[in-house]
Amino acid sequence: MHAFLAILVGILLMATLGVLLAGAIGMARGMDPRRSNKLMQWRVMLQASALVLFILLMSMLRS
Repeated sequence: MHAFLAILVGILLMATLGVLLAGAIGMARGMDPRRSNKLMQWRVMLQASALVLFILLMSMLRS
C-alpha cells in the first residue's frame, strides 16, 4: 500500500509539472485566456490531490 501511494504521488507530481509547463509555454505564445484559466484549475486540483495523498502516506509511515 505504501509503494502504491508513493507511485501515485509521483504520478500526480509529474502531471502537475506537465500542466504547469503547458500553461507557461501557452502563456509565452499568447494562449486563449480561458484555456489558461482551465490549465490553472487543473494544476490546483492535481497539486491538492498530490498534497493530500502525500500527507496520507506520511501519516501511514509514522504509525
